[in-house]
Amino acid sequence: MLYNDVELDSPPMFEIGTKVRIKKLIRNDGTFPGKEIGETLAKKGEVGYVVNIGTFLQRSYIYSVHFLYTGHIIGCRQKELEIV
Repeated sequence: MLYNDVELDSPPMFEIGTKVRIKKLIRNDGTFPGKEIGETLAKKGEVGYVVNIGTFLQRSYIYSVHFLYTGHIIGCRQKELEIV
């Protein structure tokens, strides 16, 4: 996605209930309560389910994904996820 592209011009790539896999390691950037900044929240390859869809800066979708192994619900961008 180019900087000028607005992801919200298209429907979301994933729907609520979609089983997804994380494509990269996700660490706490300071927005996940109860965890230290830099602490691992989800490892590459972990599987979860989309439980909510929000937006970020009126440009892109943020998918709330419930990862079963850790129980964490983490906001992920489309490029960080793939359908299982």
